[in-house]
Amino acid sequence: MSQTITAAVLTQSGNNPAPYGTGKPLDVKSVDLADPLPGELLVRIDAAGLCHSDLSVINGDRPRPMPMALGHEAAATVLALGDPNERDIAVGDRVVLVFLPSCGQCVACQSGEGYLCPNGAAANGRGELMRGGHRLSCDGAHVHHHLGVSAFASHAVVDRRSVVKVDADIPAETAALFGCAVLTGVGAVMNTAAVRPGESVLIYGLGGVGLAALLGALASGAQPVYAVDPSPEKRALALELGAAGAFAPGEEEAARGADVVVETVGKAAVLATAYQAARRGGRIVTVGLPNPSESLSINALSLVADGKTLMGSYMGSSIPSRDIPRYIALWRAGRLPVEKLLTSISPLSEINALMDKLASGAAIRQVVIPGS
Repeated sequence: MSQTITAAVLTQSGNNPAPYGTGKPLDVKSVDLADPLPGELLVRIDAAGLCHSDLSVINGDRPRPMPMALGHEAAATVLALGDPNERDIAVGDRVVLVFLPSCGQCVACQSGEGYLCPNGAAANGRGELMRGGHRLSCDGAHVHHHLGVSAFASHAVVDRRSVVKVDADIPAETAALFGCAVLTGVGAVMNTAAVRPGESVLIYGLGGVGLAALLGALASGAQPVYAVDPSPEKRALALELGAAGAFAPGEEEAARGADVVVETVGKAAVLATAYQAARRGGRIVTVGLPNPSESLSINALSLVADGKTLMGSYMGSSIPSRDIPRYIALWRAGRLPVEKLLTSISPLSEINALMDKLASGAAIRQVVIPGS
């Protein structure tokens, strides 16, 4: 049996004319949602954040099978269990949704690297859930799932492995950010780079992930922490959050030579600049997702002669069931004030106009409340 829900559906990846508020590439409409299978959950989406990964599907930087219900960063409430004998989660629980489910059985998962699970990645690439197939449809045709979540919707069916249970007292608009921005940005600093107290950190890009990385660096005891972004407003926020300096691109000479440099922009040219900005022996971490056509060119000798380490970080090298509770504990202690990354809270009906703000760089983390 299925139910009718509301979801923001994209029918074309790329070649969507801007402004999106006028062209409306996302169609907020009624779709059918099937019941959850054993090992899956029916959830109500309480809040969903807009991320550049959503925008990258719209503008074609990351093509996905169409049509697709977008959204991958969210907090939700469990409404039904596909398996009534599920022991560790119950109807009424607050959960944070995670954009890469891990199978738990492959070499990557067994090695403690579930964020590299090939089975989860393959399901995401097909626009399906982990157990195969689709639970969304419209007019008898399949609607693909975005990263196993499809959170720009009133409800969703997700794999049990796509959720982490959290305390119900966390505001939904704050809890949502832990599923992507915090998991990716803080994880890049704490897990991938393993920043140590007293190390210097330089961050390129102050979107939601970049500012989360800044918060993670400060919570790790890094000093000084610098940031680079073209937006004066974002630079001002970085200083308010505790950065020792915030610079426009090309003006960061005083911050060069950092122990750790984090690139969150998703542009090969910025990554090349970040690589050069690290000290000899420094660590460079990239979390941005550039267009697949972009290539990185660096001096090969420098990897040895300068002893630099270049690391990719997917999902912040995080194990969500381990790290989301850790990051929430830091938030409760006042050391990760992620609520300061919130730009606005809006109804789902405004999703296209909100994408324009994201594309322009005017917003950090916008959240939609599908039920409002």
